[in-house]
Amino acid sequence: MGGLETPDGYHPHTSESLKAYLAEVENTASRLGGREADWQVDEVGDGNLNLVFIVRGPSGGVAVKQALPYVRLVGESWPLPLSRAHFEHLALTEEARQAPGLVPQVIHYDETLALIVMELLEPHIIMRQGMIKGIVYPGFTEAITTFMARTLFFTSDLALATADKKALIGAFADNTALCKITEDLIFTEPYMIVENNRWTAPQLDPYAAWIREDGDLKVAISRLKIKFMSEAQALIHGDLHTGSIMVTEDDTKVIDPEFAFMGPMGFDVGAVIANLLINYFSQIGHEAAPGERDAYRTWVLETVEGVWTGFRLKFLALWAENAAGDGYPAPLFDDAHGAIRLAAEKEAYMDRLFQDTLGFAAAKMIRRILGLAHNIDLEWITDETVRATAEARTLTLARDLMVNTADYRSIEAVTAAARRQNAWVPELGR
Repeated sequence: MGGLETPDGYHPHTSESLKAYLAEVENTASRLGGREADWQVDEVGDGNLNLVFIVRGPSGGVAVKQALPYVRLVGESWPLPLSRAHFEHLALTEEARQAPGLVPQVIHYDETLALIVMELLEPHIIMRQGMIKGIVYPGFTEAITTFMARTLFFTSDLALATADKKALIGAFADNTALCKITEDLIFTEPYMIVENNRWTAPQLDPYAAWIREDGDLKVAISRLKIKFMSEAQALIHGDLHTGSIMVTEDDTKVIDPEFAFMGPMGFDVGAVIANLLINYFSQIGHEAAPGERDAYRTWVLETVEGVWTGFRLKFLALWAENAAGDGYPAPLFDDAHGAIRLAAEKEAYMDRLFQDTLGFAAAKMIRRILGLAHNIDLEWITDETVRATAEARTLTLARDLMVNTADYRSIEAVTAAARRQNAWVPELGR
């Protein structure tokens, strides 16, 4: 494809060419049923990177995701390796092993075409879209905390022998291009003047300048960046937000782990919390009258609390039941005194993870307002003054979470701060 590097045999599919391709994939063709002419193919990709097709036949449907050799949001001027499909397939396989039922089933994978065929999730919708509509998801907290606790614990030194852990590090080590996107778009560019950045101007201009001029914040984000680049704690999804989760009221599936690599656990947990908080602040732009969404706001903050609390409890339970890894080896703590010390250390470990979680949550909140890729929670607010108000509140809380992380000793302290921030009226630029 022009000057872009692609393997022999690679080509991006169209709706018509995909039909002919899938007709030759036996387990997919049988799932769809009927003849190729009976199938309906729709390209539905609205993300930043890939082609996504929904294919329906007389007997059923599938979802097909194909990587492009560039960033779709930008175009061919930003090349991106097709190998990200390999890492996504690898991550989906590992996640399905550790958290069965919480990721879509992979039906077929074609490495040359950078293409994955998966089960069609219906009647699921993208969680972010449902939350904009004010839909409550009673099963979400239980599902996402199970997913995070199991995928993070069982790929960490707490559960794995050193050789197995290092093998996982090696398996994902080459996903460098996707990591570089994170390093630039989350940890660097929002704190500078760069072409990629955008925000609600001129209303938010004073807050964008405030973030760029904050030396304490730049030190804090740089510490988080070093942690992201150097701490291979566990296999992280790497992009775990409400746009990467498909839901019904009683079922949750985590999708799109192409950013997966061995990194800091708090990055995943923080990403979920960040996107819930962004949605909380965005509700001002989605309610028909002031206060109409107050009950929904309450549910969102209860979910923030439940995500951390549930994750913490499940992670500690897994540690108690499956402490087979080379980290904290059992023989060191096999007497009564050792057991007491280990119990205290587990609490300290979770406290450190909580601090990481808050820092990474703050980083994700800031990038979604000042960086390249924004959230529709905020973007779909048509009144720019209302949108900027929600964004200023989000940025102000995020700055405090990142710089004064130690002041937040519990998740309830975070939600209390969010409530206070949501009552604040920011002074916007004109």
